[in-house]
Formats: sequence, structure tokens, C-alpha cells
Amino acid sequence: MIHLMSCTVNLSTLNHSKWVRKRLINMINATNNYSLKLFQQNYPVNNNTALTIPPLLNPLQLSLKHYQTKHFIQTKTRALTEPQRNTIILGSGWAGFRLIRDLDQKIYHISIVSPRNHFVFTPLLASTSVGTLEFRCITEPIRTYSSGTNFYEAYCDGIDSKNQIIHCTSSIHDLEQRKFSLHYDQLIICVGAYSKTFGIPGVKEYAYFLKEINDARKIRKKLIDCFEYASQPGLTDKEKEDQLHFVVVGGGPTGVEFSAELYDFIADDVSRLYPDLIGKIHMTLFDVAPTILGAFDSHLADYASKKFNRKGIQVKTKRKVEKVEKDHLIIQGEGEVPYGLLVWSTGLMQNPLVESFIEAEKDKSSQRILTDGHLRVYNKETNLPFPNIYALGDCATIKEYDLPATAQVASQKAKYLAKTLNTFAKRDYDLSEGKKFKYRDYGMMAYIGSYEALVDMSAVHNWAKMSGHLSWLFWRSVYINKSISIRNKMLIAYHW
Repeated sequence: MIHLMSCTVNLSTLNHSKWVRKRLINMINATNNYSLKLFQQNYPVNNNTALTIPPLLNPLQLSLKHYQTKHFIQTKTRALTEPQRNTIILGSGWAGFRLIRDLDQKIYHISIVSPRNHFVFTPLLASTSVGTLEFRCITEPIRTYSSGTNFYEAYCDGIDSKNQIIHCTSSIHDLEQRKFSLHYDQLIICVGAYSKTFGIPGVKEYAYFLKEINDARKIRKKLIDCFEYASQPGLTDKEKEDQLHFVVVGGGPTGVEFSAELYDFIADDVSRLYPDLIGKIHMTLFDVAPTILGAFDSHLADYASKKFNRKGIQVKTKRKVEKVEKDHLIIQGEGEVPYGLLVWSTGLMQNPLVESFIEAEKDKSSQRILTDGHLRVYNKETNLPFPNIYALGDCATIKEYDLPATAQVASQKAKYLAKTLNTFAKRDYDLSEGKKFKYRDYGMMAYIGSYEALVDMSAVHNWAKMSGHLSWLFWRSVYINKSISIRNKMLIAYHW
């Protein structure tokens, strides 16, 4: 009998009374004395198999209480029989996101700490900055792929390797000063790197970077503002030309691809929306190196330079920026160069966490953490790797096996580490007994505008070098294939 306040309900009249009784008995048998005591304290059972329910507790609450108790007991039982290793992943970039998807959650209790709650498909970031693609086309929510893990939107400020604790600060706007600490059994550092400014005055204040979705949003807004400003009455031709001078500093793949995307935007959209301003638009690409796309084959790099010059994009190499002001930058030997938009893409610099992790050994430039072939971080004091701290991605490099800071390297390292950790945890082997990481270079690609691209796969085969429209088709097909979700594959194909 179930007593509800002054009402009495016969248990036999309930449609699912047999099922309820069976479930309760199974719970008691599964958890032995511990669960029996817990159950008797909350639901005393008499000889007539009646349940005495506290006042104001209805059958719906009983069902909820039943499942809560079951969940609690199952958690306790699993903790006693299958202890999981508390693994913390720092970062949600190419390395971190791959680890989130590939690590076995039956073995590892995974927690992710990252200042952003999504993954960004960075090769197509330049396309979103001019509206060729929408922002959602290149983002993947972390929680979609981490339903069985913990996620904390925060920065990691410090690592206490002796006590196995990390110290974090929330990155949420309203909780920016909130600090907390987390304990780990294994720590995987893949926090990436920041855009390099070389300490040039004014770069941080006035230049636009292209590393995150928010950067692309800012660039898109600034572009529209430049054209709207130049459309205002009362401006001289000189003022319009200065406002419509778009400058890119950095001749690597990011700078070149943004210049190409911007050119397409101007040729396809601006010419239709702002026909009176077309003759006043100028684009300039500055680089301190002798040529742009220095990592590519020299013939492909020359091809890109010639194509840019034909399109009216000035390529000025061997130029050094001395200072950046609000509306102009100062070039050594040239003086002041006015601009409406300045995009800065000159490589990577040290992440603050890497600098604060003083126990770790760094490379010669002190920009990246040094690891062994198994991606374990070297202890600077002992010259031996930490047994439970790993580092990969742009923030780390392998000692005596230096690799470029690219998405391809980060993704391959994450795939290797996830597979290695899963395998050796199941077999209970030591990690040092396994094979070391070996990088496989699949080549490079870059879009150069007007439905043309460069493909350099000389690392695979000496003759695997292409340029032109066929390379553009290959470039697009590869990036659609490399996109993570089916939704994004479809969205990218639709917008293209």
C-alpha cells in the first residue's frame, strides 16, 4: 500500500507495480548492503510489501527519486570497479578537438578547458571574413562531441606539476575574475599560439588579426564601414583613396589567401554595390621576406606574385614595418602609408601559458615547449619527460625533430597520441615501449583568387605541383572532405 497524505492507494492497482517492484529488487541486489541501507533509510519496506512515502510525494516524484537513486548507485559502483583516469585537455583547436573525439571515454574521464566553446576550421577563415562563407560553416560546437565529458570555458593560467593541479580563470565576460583549480592524472597541453607582432608599436591597438571567428567578424564589419565611409558626401578623392587602401602584412598562406578572398569580394560584390568607388580601391601586400609563400615551391610562389600584380594587388617584399598608427603605418625607407584596413598575419608567438610553465624545457627561441618522440613534456630540471604531461600543436615541438606549426602537424600528433594512449591503457603497457611519432607531409595548398589555387605536394612526389583552375577544384574538394560534420560539408558546398 502507498500512503499519500490522507489517501491510500493499493499498489496492485498501478499498471506498472510489477515492473516497479522488480526494478527495486534489482537495485538492492546490485548494490549489496550499501544500497540496501540507503534504500531503507529513504523507503522503509514492511512485510506486506507496502511502501511508506513521505507526505506530499506523488508517484511522479517517486519515479524521479527512483532514477536519481539508481544513477547515484551506478556511479558509485562504476567508481569502485572501473576507475577512470582524470585527463584534462587544454585547448579546442586542431589538436585538442581531435583528442576530444578520439580518446576512449570508457578509460579516461575527460575535462576540456578552453576560452572558446567551439572548434574553428581555420583554412577557410579568410573566406568568412569577406562573406564568401558564413561563420557557422566552419565552426563545430565542442559540447556536441563531448557529451560524456566536462567542459569549462576558461583560460589556464598556470600548471602545478608537483601537485598535479591547473589554475584557471573564466573567460566568460560576466565571470572574468572567477578563478578555480582542477586536479589531473594526465594533462594534455594544446593551447596553440598567438599572432606575432615583433613588439612593433601600434600593432595590437590598430591592426586586425585572423585567428578566430571574432577576428573574421571584426574584419567583415570594418570592410563594410570603409566602403560606407567612402560613400559619404563631402570627401575628397584623396580621402576616399586612403580609406579604400587595404593593407595586408605577411606573405604566408593566411595573408595571401585573405588578399585573394578580398580581391574576389571587390570584383564580384563591391563592383555591383559600390560602382562609383571601384577606381579608388587599392590593395598592398607587405612582407619582410624576399618572396611571398616562402614555404612553397619557388615556381609556384612566383606564379602567385605575377597573378597578384596582374590583378592590381601590389606585392612589396623586403619591407619592414616600424610603427602602426590609427590611419597609417610607417614603412622603413618609404615613410607613411595610409590605410583603411590593416590585416596582420606575420606568424606565431608564445602563448602566455607556455611562458608561465617554467618547469618545462623550451626550444632555443623559448616560444614552444619541447617534448620527446611520444609527445611527453621534458622537465627542465631532470632533463627527463614528465610521465603524465603531454604537449602538441602550435605550442610545442619535438626535440631534434622540429616541425612547422600547421594544422596538419597538430592533427597528426593528436591522432597519434589518442591512439597510443587508448592502446597502452587497455594493454597496461608503458608508453615508452611504443613507436615514436612520425610526421607524414601531405603537401600545402593556397587560394590565389579568380578561381585559381596552388597545390604543392612535392613532399609526396617531386612532380606533384599544380596551379590554376584545376588546382582550385582540388583545393575546394579537399577542404569539403576535411570538414568535420556532414552539416558543414553541405553548408560549404551550398555557399560556394
